[in-house]
Amino acid sequence: MTERFPPLVAEILAAAGWSPGLRDDGRAREWALRLAADATPDGRQHAMTAAAVQAYAEFGGLRLRPQGAGEQIAPSEVHLDPFRVRHTVATLAELATVIGVPLSPLGEEGGGTGILAVDEQGRVFVLDHTGDWFLGASVDAALSTLLLGRQPARVREDGSW
Repeated sequence: MTERFPPLVAEILAAAGWSPGLRDDGRAREWALRLAADATPDGRQHAMTAAAVQAYAEFGGLRLRPQGAGEQIAPSEVHLDPFRVRHTVATLAELATVIGVPLSPLGEEGGGTGILAVDEQGRVFVLDHTGDWFLGASVDAALSTLLLGRQPARVREDGSW
């Protein structure tokens, strides 16, 4: 279907309704505005990165279910809906401070066990009960990591991985 993704990832994306070139830029803008306007009681708001808006346009709303065993670890289900993790302003702000760049919510991993976030450079991270993890330099790479069960890199206290 596409050279952009490994075949199994492309199959999972297609099964969820994704196809190359399909975008919903109106939804992406609306989501970004709604998320950015949603303040916590202490006044903090989510940062909105251009990479997040691009991801919302192309992948927004997709629920991706892996197939089979993972390459290194168990593959993870992914739900690319930032409203599922809208309550994570403080959590994402903490990781953003560690890595030195703003983060935007992307969705959830593992049926809600992990918070997916994307930075201004398009790099994707997951935050879960075991730590913070770097999934890939792009949404495409992160989806492959999660859906194929590849071991992500742990984010260290100095913001490296």
